[in-house]
Amino acid sequence: MLTIDSLCWLCLQPLHIAHHGVCSVCIGQIPPLPRCCPCCGLPADSELFPCSNCRIKPPVWSQLIAVSDYVSPLTGLISRLKYHREDKYAPALARLMLLAWLKARRARGLPRPDLLLPVPLHRFRHWRRGFNQSERIVRLLSRWSDCRTHSTALVRLIATRPQQSLEAQQRRSNLLGAFACRADVRGLHVAVFDDVVTTGSTVEEIGQLLLHHGAASVQVWCLCRTLKSESK
Repeated sequence: MLTIDSLCWLCLQPLHIAHHGVCSVCIGQIPPLPRCCPCCGLPADSELFPCSNCRIKPPVWSQLIAVSDYVSPLTGLISRLKYHREDKYAPALARLMLLAWLKARRARGLPRPDLLLPVPLHRFRHWRRGFNQSERIVRLLSRWSDCRTHSTALVRLIATRPQQSLEAQQRRSNLLGAFACRADVRGLHVAVFDDVVTTGSTVEEIGQLLLHHGAASVQVWCLCRTLKSESK
């Protein structure tokens, strides 16, 4: 007999493999990204070469990999995991991220990261929420992609205001000095996972920190890349 755990979270149809969470039909209905710059992840003429903006002022990370724009149904799944503590959605979201990374790796010839790190929560927010949704997803990604992870390598020192409530310039200043690196990343290729990237302020600050501590390169992995030039 089928149980609710054997149904797709989106269409509620039976799943061939229960722990996938989302069926292949629904995965196919997630809006695909348009042709995007491999660096900033915004719409561009080429998926293989940096856009003109990135050639003039490249981000601190070398590659950005995203599943989709910040649109339904991904937004609903992220919200249920993040704000309603529905941990059952973590495997489905992690699988979507893994598929996006494998696709980008084939297309761009990306190296496998040495270390995969979640964007950390401040300890007070972690206590209120009960868990870090990015850490839950990274734990699965680490196992499936054969990348090491370190849950306390990055620490959030300052309980900053929520990024979504701020304008682009405010987001950047809001994060100054907010993070610390507590691991030896010298010479390592590091991937940083965040659920949503909008302006890129969060991953920019973390990327600078990792490079300052000797990381060889930084990739950004995210479920959603908001497709606006000045729109986390």
